[in-house]
Amino acid sequence: MKQYVCVTGADRGLGLGFTKQFLNKGYHVFAGQYMSSWKELEALHAEYPDTLYIVDLDISNDESVKKAGQYISSVTDSLDILVNNGAIIGDTKKTIYDELDFDHILNVINVTGLGGLRVTNALIPLIMNSETKLIVNISSEAGSIGQCTRKAWYGYMMAKASVNMHAAITQNMIYEDGGQVLNFHPGWVQSYMSGELNTAAAISADESAENLVGLIARHKEFAGSAPAFIDNLGNPQLW
Repeated sequence: MKQYVCVTGADRGLGLGFTKQFLNKGYHVFAGQYMSSWKELEALHAEYPDTLYIVDLDISNDESVKKAGQYISSVTDSLDILVNNGAIIGDTKKTIYDELDFDHILNVINVTGLGGLRVTNALIPLIMNSETKLIVNISSEAGSIGQCTRKAWYGYMMAKASVNMHAAITQNMIYEDGGQVLNFHPGWVQSYMSGELNTAAAISADESAENLVGLIARHKEFAGSAPAFIDNLGNPQLW
């Protein structure tokens, strides 16, 4: 039986790592592509021509998400796993004493905070028509109010906090029908979110993705009336 997964922000970094892991495990993968100038997905498609579907997807844009959802629905009537990975980080320097760029903050919240909700909303009929019924959100310790220590990062941290809240609201709705939402802090990952590869980070994108896909395979261990919020090693995070 075919199993389908959708990964947003799959062009590079953690999203590309997820895509490779799921393909390796035999899934059919819808890989959301925002930056067509990055060619890793095309190279991967040459390896997996029958199981990798590259989907144009701008999670900040309602129409783009709607079109992606229509395409996915034309291929399958069920989606086992949705991985909401796409995000941007924005400014990390300005504090409350600086002149804040609120349009910039709103853009970060639109992409990082609302992007996953847009995609979930578009794909929820397919998700709930599957056996697994699993929504995975890549959150962050930066979205945790309970362990907040930073003095800047307004857009990103507020956006990730909103990811945690829409996870809780969605779980409330789908739990009794067998649905599950799982939020991850992926660790300090070597990513391109700042524009260049952050090689100072503690873990590579492929390593984090491998750990997280392993935890996804064990998702029933974390099931409950509230979504789990754990790191890439399975340790609980504060909300």
